[in-house]
Amino acid sequence: MKRFLSVLIPVFALIVAGCGGKTQETGSATRVTVAHVPSTLFAPLYVAQAKGYFAEEGIDVDLQTIKAGQDAVPLAAAGKVDVVVAGFSAGLFNAVHSGLSLKVVGSMGIATGDPKASPTALEVSKKLVDAGEVRSVTDLRGRKVAVSGGPAAAGGYQLATVLAQSGLSLRDVQIVNIAIPDQRTALANGGVDAALAPAPFTTKMEQAGVAVPLAVPADGTSATGVIFGGRFAESDAAQPFFHALQRASRDLQGAAATSPENLTILAKATGQDLAVLESVPSYRWRPDLSPDTAQLTAQQQIYRDAGLLDYTDLIPADTYVSTTFSGT
Repeated sequence: MKRFLSVLIPVFALIVAGCGGKTQETGSATRVTVAHVPSTLFAPLYVAQAKGYFAEEGIDVDLQTIKAGQDAVPLAAAGKVDVVVAGFSAGLFNAVHSGLSLKVVGSMGIATGDPKASPTALEVSKKLVDAGEVRSVTDLRGRKVAVSGGPAAAGGYQLATVLAQSGLSLRDVQIVNIAIPDQRTALANGGVDAALAPAPFTTKMEQAGVAVPLAVPADGTSATGVIFGGRFAESDAAQPFFHALQRASRDLQGAAATSPENLTILAKATGQDLAVLESVPSYRWRPDLSPDTAQLTAQQQIYRDAGLLDYTDLIPADTYVSTTFSGT
């Protein structure tokens, strides 16, 4: 995406200034720079770090915080960071189409599809519900919906899966780019009619009497994962790095995802209150963290249909997805 690359040049300069750069040897360990968006979606990353799984693989991980995954995609392609653990966006697909050297090698948090235990939900203004103006997702046609990062972000795809269950698309609503922490205020003052938000922000909206859950992403929906820069993908550290992530993912299966040890790690890594994390639903993770090519293809198609891509023919998944590291 030409506008994607030009708009982000100033952002890249700022991020590069704070990044350690490409993979390098630090004593007996190999330093790997990982750009990430702090979120429980990426629990395997934090668990692997806290439990020493990376260290046991001879890797010293340097975590670099970013605001959105699309900010770091060109950096990974240029070798300025090695790995990106974040949401997939229209910018990723446009970057691949433009020829940037990237590989999607793994998946991260997966939606449960359970209306009563979903870590992400489409929240609607309680005022509109009480007034009888919104009773179902179809009543959102033409209304304003907050999505962090806008329609081209990972949240845009998640919203699309929610809307599709009621026969709507991204073109049927007005999407407003509002950061997740600010969505509750926007709902309260009528700036938007609904918002797609993750836990614990959904819980906080509901407890404040501002919103009520209307629908959740379909079971299996995934819009986040692990991206390797082309140079790092060919390095000796790539497979050990992914092995450490897989080991951590196996520690997060079933009830173990909310064990006191794991929740304490996530609270520290994301800056969220431990008591809040104990009360909100958890995502799921594939034990092997294998990339979900079906979801990636569906996501690419959603962005294309919404007019967010610079091309029309879908890029075959095998040109930018590698299953080598997950062993699938």
